[in-house]
Amino acid sequence: MISTSAAWLAIFLFAGTMTYAGIKDVATMTISNRLVLALAVSFAVLAPAAGLGVATISSSILIGSGILICTFALFSLGWIGGGDAKLLPVAVLWLGSDLALDFILYTAVIGAALTLALLQFRRMPLPVVLQKKAWSARLHAPETGIPYGAAMAPAALLLLPESHWFPALL
Repeated sequence: MISTSAAWLAIFLFAGTMTYAGIKDVATMTISNRLVLALAVSFAVLAPAAGLGVATISSSILIGSGILICTFALFSLGWIGGGDAKLLPVAVLWLGSDLALDFILYTAVIGAALTLALLQFRRMPLPVVLQKKAWSARLHAPETGIPYGAAMAPAALLLLPESHWFPALL
């Protein structure tokens, strides 16, 4: 019973937190360190409680750590933001090593579509009703980056049903 309850809690916690991170990234262009840390700690607690095996947990940690090294290299080059560099590996931790490449590819495709949409949005004048909103003015500014948390969130939600959390429910 504890494994089923922990798996359901994990699924809803991860889905909700990723959704929040995506929305928050659009609104503020930041992904909180607390949010990333909360996801990491929650995984450490819920994965064993949901009945995930040592091999599954270990491979998720190993792949997530490797991706963290890669994303921090990209961050140091100025190619991605710090929040993105932390959220991507923690999402892989949750989704598992089997879905790591799929998650990166989904994020890249959704991120490319988001980038093209934002580039088009930035070419148009900002509507008056949106000029008074700080988040829309920031998103419209050409010097502002791309909120890739908004690409990671739907990518994670699309892959979550294929993750190791659902077999824990059977």
